[in-house]
Amino acid sequence: MKLPEGFIKKYTKLLNEEAPAFFATFDDPSYSGYRINTNKPGKLTTMEYLENKDRIDYCDTGFYGQIDGKTMDHVTGYLYSQEPSAMYVGEVVDAQPGERVLDLCAAPGGKSTHIINKMNNEGILVSNEIFGKRASILSENIERWGATHTVVTNESPDKLAPHFLQYFDRILVDAPCSGEGMFRKEPTGIQYWTEDYAAECANRQKKILASALEMLKPGGTLIYSTCTFAPEEDEQIAAWLLSEYGNLAMVPIKKYDGMDEGQPQWANDNPELSKAVRLFPHHLQGEGHFIAKFVLDADPAPEEIKVKAPKYNTMDKDETSLFNDFLTATGLRLPTGDLVKFGDNLFLLPIGLNSIAKVKFVRPGLQLGIFKKNRFEPAHSLALATHPDDIKAKIEITDEQWHHYIHGETITIEETKDKGWYLLVCQGHSISFSKLVGKTLKNFYPKGLRV
Repeated sequence: MKLPEGFIKKYTKLLNEEAPAFFATFDDPSYSGYRINTNKPGKLTTMEYLENKDRIDYCDTGFYGQIDGKTMDHVTGYLYSQEPSAMYVGEVVDAQPGERVLDLCAAPGGKSTHIINKMNNEGILVSNEIFGKRASILSENIERWGATHTVVTNESPDKLAPHFLQYFDRILVDAPCSGEGMFRKEPTGIQYWTEDYAAECANRQKKILASALEMLKPGGTLIYSTCTFAPEEDEQIAAWLLSEYGNLAMVPIKKYDGMDEGQPQWANDNPELSKAVRLFPHHLQGEGHFIAKFVLDADPAPEEIKVKAPKYNTMDKDETSLFNDFLTATGLRLPTGDLVKFGDNLFLLPIGLNSIAKVKFVRPGLQLGIFKKNRFEPAHSLALATHPDDIKAKIEITDEQWHHYIHGETITIEETKDKGWYLLVCQGHSISFSKLVGKTLKNFYPKGLRV
């Protein structure tokens, strides 16, 4: 791989005798990995994944290997393809069930799906992405993962902050950066590199972090990560945070074999910076990453931040009747949450969520379905979030029928059942909602997802 001369000069000076081994990795193939969704019931269905013993030491749910996007395990959200080094970020966040967590720069969703597993779908996760197209991809991945307590917003950090002042227990800022750590995996990033690019990124990162800290509770945890080697965006940003915010303290991060400490000499020589972790490709089977963890001092008597009570549209009498009829007919047990309408769509919002009526969002919680003329139609996201044990109206289908269904075809069944909505289940995996008419299961699999 042809690297910029300025890049070679910079890291030859920083890494000294390790530089040759570092540069040699850019000609090696990158590592692929995936995580298993522990919130989904049952087992994986693909033998390749069931027999994979190549675990990633620092992530209990992580494995080395590639995913086939057409397998049942992938399309039903049992697996997420993620670069191995990036998995350690979610481990360091270590979100807990019941917490309020913000993933501020969340697309495409690897770290958010990791956080969802850690939280066991309990609490509130706000996954934010400033760019619209990337926010849509993020929302699709969140849906596939079966998230029930996650909101996807599409705002700049400074516009999001006023709605969530001192609100979150944990905030992850996986900051947009110069991407040096991904050059091997994504070589096109090299063309954007200049000797001044890291400094430009650092200025943007400071603004993002300033907004993030407005949203962090006293006593809350901030995790800052990048996929670059640049000290300007790594140790020097951590040093800036400690200097600028006297109520922040660094938390030591566990280092597994092949992981390195932060390098204080690449910033202001503050020994606290060694508590961060660096992942170098010549020491670890993965790409380049930097992670630092901070805790905000707890104010012994924090001033309560008052927010306006959420005001959303609610169902009218006819819509309430239609939705209750659906719940009764299917025997579906819903997760906890607040029922809210946006347009004709019905969502389940996490309890305790601040008002997002003035926030630009893509997914305001779990989409339950849509009201159409004299009927309620369940959403695909509800199917993917439903455990088969939590619904009575379900039909088991075969692998062959599954292939036909995700291709967009109808399915004919032999047994006689009442007409209405059923959750289709294959090998324990929730597939989709379908409407049974006679002995024909109508196809409601989203056209954009058909294989």
